[in-house]
Amino acid sequence: MSAFGHPFFVHALLAGTTIALAAGLVGYFLVLRAQVFTGDALSHVAFTGALAALAAGVDLRLGLFAATIGVALLLGLLGRRGRADDIAIGGVFSWLLGLGAFFLTLYSTSRGATHGTAGVSVLFGSIFGLSAAQAWTAAAVAVGVGAAVLLLARPLLFASVDEAVAAARGVPVRALGIAFLVLVGVCAAEAAQAVGSLLLLGLLAAPAGAAHRLTDRPYRALWLAAALAVADMWTGLALSYAFPALPPSFAILAMATAVYAAVLAVGGLIAGPGPVPREAGG
Repeated sequence: MSAFGHPFFVHALLAGTTIALAAGLVGYFLVLRAQVFTGDALSHVAFTGALAALAAGVDLRLGLFAATIGVALLLGLLGRRGRADDIAIGGVFSWLLGLGAFFLTLYSTSRGATHGTAGVSVLFGSIFGLSAAQAWTAAAVAVGVGAAVLLLARPLLFASVDEAVAAARGVPVRALGIAFLVLVGVCAAEAAQAVGSLLLLGLLAAPAGAAHRLTDRPYRALWLAAALAVADMWTGLALSYAFPALPPSFAILAMATAVYAAVLAVGGLIAGPGPVPREAGG
């Protein structure tokens, strides 16, 4: 029987494709705005939120979204013009990671030793364990995130490249920055179910980083980041299906890292440290 004859693989492909698409689009702006550290922090927030929900006896997705969106809003409000401040991120990062360990201990001790593996699932994802309902929900959320990023792409690109000029020309820079952080939070919450909170940053950063180095045209790089993320997802799922001992989250992130390393190895530094947005502004 082919892979497509197995419901678990079809569900993983549906959720994984849309999640990767959203992660590539969001990741492009994370790299452009030098906010990769923010994505890393929100991935750890996803871990804490999921464990808090499990400890409270509710659906872990509730904790994932509540924690990542709430902290994204907090970081945006504390930062300058909607950009998260590194000092604020560092403080929240370490505190919430410790809180996650507390909730993991609370969950495993209050609900029995058999639940101790929940932390591993949250950290590394369980994309092959998604039900049909979970896969469709993940797809709907991811498509919504992707659509929102595309809707904000032009003003967000302008604000990312020249914040002062964008503000002077009437672009709501602060509101735009906060809205983007919320989208990062939603994307982190949804993607954590596929690749896990520990490995999430790789899916956000590696395809986008490769796209930035392959082209200096912003909209082309935006779509290239999404395409690379989807290709990494497909290849990782196929490898994990072919070799069952290979965890899907590891295979997906290994492919993303390998592609980025290959871009560097063949001298793909076409765009330097970042693209020159010829189409931004007005």
